[in-house]
Amino acid sequence: MRKTTTSARLLFTVAILTMGATTAAAQTTANYPSRVVRIVLPYVPGGSGTVIARTFADKFSKDLGQNFIVDNRPGGNTIIGTEAAAHAAPDGYTLLATTAALIVNQWTQPSLSYDALRDLTGVSTLIWGDHMFAVNPSVPANNLRELIAYLKKNPGKVNSYTSGLGTNNHLENLLFMQLTDTKYTVVPYKGGGAAISDLLSGNLQMALNTPSLFAPYIKAGKLRGIATSGEKRNAIIPDVPTFAELGLKEFVAGTWYTLLAPAATPKDIVQKLNELTARAQASADVQAVLAKQGISPYPNSVGATNAMLRSEMETWGKVIRANDFKAAEE
Repeated sequence: MRKTTTSARLLFTVAILTMGATTAAAQTTANYPSRVVRIVLPYVPGGSGTVIARTFADKFSKDLGQNFIVDNRPGGNTIIGTEAAAHAAPDGYTLLATTAALIVNQWTQPSLSYDALRDLTGVSTLIWGDHMFAVNPSVPANNLRELIAYLKKNPGKVNSYTSGLGTNNHLENLLFMQLTDTKYTVVPYKGGGAAISDLLSGNLQMALNTPSLFAPYIKAGKLRGIATSGEKRNAIIPDVPTFAELGLKEFVAGTWYTLLAPAATPKDIVQKLNELTARAQASADVQAVLAKQGISPYPNSVGATNAMLRSEMETWGKVIRANDFKAAEE
């Protein structure tokens, strides 16, 4: 009898403690956020990344009545800021907004103090920006089929550009070559301005970047658009078809920003942030700001966001393993 009574008391105590913990967690979620939330952006201030992060931070602040601030932490090809977020307290008050550099660094930097998939959890994808191939009019190709044929006839003789070896843009060029069995030279540039000048002059024959960068020159007849990487045609340049339309659906490339949190952040808080992001993405004012940048909202569930990150890790890991290079340094 005593043994039974003791067990019953233990079960009763555990039940009370569990109820208390559940109630405390619910109260924490209901009151979240009760102070300033920091969104770490591992890039220098200015540029599209800052616009994106601040647009969402401002909308979050208005929605919840609590300040969300953008904390620029550049350095180490995004490693410094990512490390700070990955090792932060998992309480929902430190978040990370970042790009595919998160994936690239995991494959190319052997001494990271964090694991992108283990130490961080996706909250939601924020935006998606298409990439597109454009060529100088001197290239005798009016469409993707003709471009691939031309590249195969002239292996290594055509120049494209990248913003740096080991960057997402570089990986996309390598993926395109693998998928089409072509070979061309990818030239690293420190700035997009010099690359565009060389593309317009013919020193570069082709390039892969955002439609908003190329659209004015395509409309003026100074460049020729070949294909865009989105699921549907880009509104900025709707006459240019997608790679999927043209039979190259495996070529999925573009700019994405994802909102993440430390992995142990309570699931209810992560879900609340996901719903907050979805409301922001659906708002007309956020959509207007993003449209000016040539990008679109990219809503996702928590599960789908983490699945996307795992898929990106696998896709770019295959490309990285097949090529000998290191991630670009800032």
